[in-house]
Amino acid sequence: MLEYMPLVLFVVICLVLMLGYPVALSLAGTALAFSGLGMGLEALGINAHFDASFLSALPNRLYGIMSNNTLLAVPLFVLMGVLLEKSKIAETLLDAMALMFGSLRGGLAISVTLVGMLLAASTGIVGATVVTMGLLSLPTMLKRGYSPALATGTICATGTLGQIIPPSIVLVLLGDVLSSAYQQAQLSMGIFSPKTVSVGDLFIGAMIPGLLLVFLYTAYVTAVAWLKPDSAPPANRKELMAELGHKSGLGMLLLRGLVPPLILIIAVLGSILGGFATPTEASAVGAFGAMILALAYGRLNFAMLRDAVRSTTHVTTMVFLILIGAALFSLVFRAYGGEELVNSVFEKMPGGVIGATIIVMLVIFLLGFILDFIEIIFVVVPIVGPALLAMGLDPVWLGIMIAINLQTSFLTPPFGFALFYLRGVAPSSIPTTAIYRGVIPFILIQLGMLIALAFFPELATWLPAQFK
Repeated sequence: MLEYMPLVLFVVICLVLMLGYPVALSLAGTALAFSGLGMGLEALGINAHFDASFLSALPNRLYGIMSNNTLLAVPLFVLMGVLLEKSKIAETLLDAMALMFGSLRGGLAISVTLVGMLLAASTGIVGATVVTMGLLSLPTMLKRGYSPALATGTICATGTLGQIIPPSIVLVLLGDVLSSAYQQAQLSMGIFSPKTVSVGDLFIGAMIPGLLLVFLYTAYVTAVAWLKPDSAPPANRKELMAELGHKSGLGMLLLRGLVPPLILIIAVLGSILGGFATPTEASAVGAFGAMILALAYGRLNFAMLRDAVRSTTHVTTMVFLILIGAALFSLVFRAYGGEELVNSVFEKMPGGVIGATIIVMLVIFLLGFILDFIEIIFVVVPIVGPALLAMGLDPVWLGIMIAINLQTSFLTPPFGFALFYLRGVAPSSIPTTAIYRGVIPFILIQLGMLIALAFFPELATWLPAQFK
């Protein structure tokens, strides 16, 4: 029984997280309790299969987290997103897109999807995107006769595009975790000069799958609008312009709403894709550019900057505390022989690497119903990553697969955060069941994207290879 302590540790961690305790304290506290148990049993002469020498690596792990240049991108990308949210650029962008596509069947839903894509490429903050579009576009869509399920489902799903379309905080965190896992896998195979996983490669690899998701969302909305015209009727452009309160023409509105965010996106992603800057350097460009845009829109002041810095500090400290807790959990898990246990389980699994990958993806999808994406990244990926990568999987492909899988965690009830965000701003006349019904087709689209990536890995690996 004691040889299965790593699995017991994993189950206990999941149960503690489900009880709602803080993630960082849950990871660190549970790991410390199990390390004390292991050392106590060993002191009593009971073989707990616990190697306490692994814990001596903790100071180096913590120093490595604090001095990790890749993780510097986290606060800078968060600051960029918060500044763009508070400068209200999304409002002008939504109005411009609504006027451009609103006269088409399903046009308002298409405009929400396109704005969600642009916000994902500039802010990457799911909660801010869902709340903003829920407040600004949902009343207009409902007033124009849109089905509540279609309207709410579109808003929730497009809000989650920030999980996969770079610059994505998920990809930054995954890049760091997968890099450690990849190094462990190579060391286990006798490669003593291990390579790392570049966050830039993950950004580039996510471009095609992210754009395909936008295309599939738009295709689904268009199909529904044509098959069920009453669920997504066209809007009159003049009435829409009067309702939105814009006196200037569509061209001027597009110039004010679309061009500035596009310039920022090109500056950030273009510098990465062109090889001029690392993701960390590009995040600094993005934060500075967002500040310039807020100043140009006349919304940058001391109070706004103070709030943005406070929000950034809150998110950053949360992420780094979780990283510290995850480092301790990982060491205790390995001290119990968890790495060897997972490797042996995967090796005996029917179907080899294909069977192991399917099981891991299924587990991550199911955990998405009850756990947050950050918890899954720092609890599950360090456990299964080294074993899967040692079996020969491409780290970029695996990272994109996990990122899209984690994207569904924002939509799957009962704990899908995008559902909570929209429920908080949606009118009380919209039942929660309508929101749940609305996201189901988009969850299926995301799962279909996973299947497409499984059969055509080049969707994630071809573009990074071209840039190399």
